[in-house]
Amino acid sequence: GYTMLNEAAPLPFVLSDRNSAEEHFRLKYRYLELRIEELQKNIILRHETYQATRDYLSKNNFLEIETPVLMKSTPEGARDYLVPSRLHHGKFYALPQSPQIYKQILMISGYDRYFQIVKCFRDEDLRADRQPEFTQLDVEMSFVDQEDVKSQMESMVKDLFKSVLGIDLEKQFPQSTHAEGMDRFGSDSPHLGIDMELIEVSDLMKEVEFKVFSGPANDEDSRVACLVLRDSSEMSRKQIDDYTDFVSNYGAKGLAYIRVNDIEKGIEGLQSPILKFLNDEVINQLIEKLSLGNGDTGFFGADKKVIVNASLGALRVKMAEDFSLIKDVWCPLWVTDFPMFHWDEREKRWSAEHHPFTSPINPDPEELKKNPKDALSQGYDMVLNGHEIGGGSIRIHSEAMQQAVFSILGIGEEEANEKFGFFLEALKYGCPPHGGIAFGIDRIVMLITGSSSIRDVIAFPKTQTASCLLTDAPSHAGKDQLNELGISVKKKN
Repeated sequence: GYTMLNEAAPLPFVLSDRNSAEEHFRLKYRYLELRIEELQKNIILRHETYQATRDYLSKNNFLEIETPVLMKSTPEGARDYLVPSRLHHGKFYALPQSPQIYKQILMISGYDRYFQIVKCFRDEDLRADRQPEFTQLDVEMSFVDQEDVKSQMESMVKDLFKSVLGIDLEKQFPQSTHAEGMDRFGSDSPHLGIDMELIEVSDLMKEVEFKVFSGPANDEDSRVACLVLRDSSEMSRKQIDDYTDFVSNYGAKGLAYIRVNDIEKGIEGLQSPILKFLNDEVINQLIEKLSLGNGDTGFFGADKKVIVNASLGALRVKMAEDFSLIKDVWCPLWVTDFPMFHWDEREKRWSAEHHPFTSPINPDPEELKKNPKDALSQGYDMVLNGHEIGGGSIRIHSEAMQQAVFSILGIGEEEANEKFGFFLEALKYGCPPHGGIAFGIDRIVMLITGSSSIRDVIAFPKTQTASCLLTDAPSHAGKDQLNELGISVKKKN
């Protein structure tokens, strides 16, 4: 005989067919969706990723040290989640956006190799694939330069791929500077498995009468670049219109193109709305520079560099997806030499490209203050198949340099002391040169499992509006709870 242990109610959706129910419905019954084989495999692979990285780092003398989850609010970058304190009336803790300051302080304390698999929190307007809480593998090392950190972390990632997927990644990861990535791919996290690059044609356009091209060609903050889709004769007119709409999302005002119907006929064999604005000499130079052949289509971006890079960079990936041109290989890449700062148009001030603790390449604080625009940092990102999976830098270890960076960012002495005084004081007590990196575990596991969203590799993810449909969080707090905290909730204006 048998014993009935428990009975199950009829299931709200068909477990064998994940797409039989809307995502919000599946997230409400996430405990059922987690029974599906695909998600079971993802969660197991996530576990294996944790074990492989822990194992590697422990063998290489890194110590796993936990840092606090309730900390001081030091808003830099995204917004902090605030936690009211009952014992300290009217005061708040913040949840960490990263353990950055703690891990640097651990270097001052002499724990020269630290790591932690840690939850981080950002109360930001969520973009497509961001979670309000995410997991990072946080690493810091003392007495190192960029190359030390990069080679150690590269070896860890190779070890991870070998132990989890049985795959040997290439001997040494290629490197690209930030500027080169922008020039060639329009992106600081380019997918190297796409054989298409932005080709600079500004030099050919300086003299043309067509102001749309000659304007940007003669402006140092702008560029005219071209992206060539080879053998694309089957591309429809509608598809070109769709691509024009697509780049408008990135601020592009239009998308000029040239199609080659028959290269033997020279200019007669081309089809394009812009040919009438260009003289024959320029058109022939274009054909040569872009190596145009039958069936090729060249798409042009002419605008501020920021807009051309963003729009053509995104178009490069979009066309590669549409025409199945992405190679099925792992393409890791280090991106280095990031700008130290970028100008925030809205706030009219300099903002840190990585974070305010990143060391510049030039060690002189006064030089940095004179010319923040051109300063490069000792920041580096690890990119895999077009996704940034890790970002790090050599940190500032001198108080004078840290003060200089704060002042460029518009953080005065008083504010710096109020927010970061404890850290600036710690730097006085013999801080070794140090650097580190943080990897996005959710993103790495997403790539390793071939999932299309990070929600597929997190057991209980939040939705795009940062809510948990399973438990219905966030929820209202009761009157007594709020009274005890001395908090009243205002109606939103």
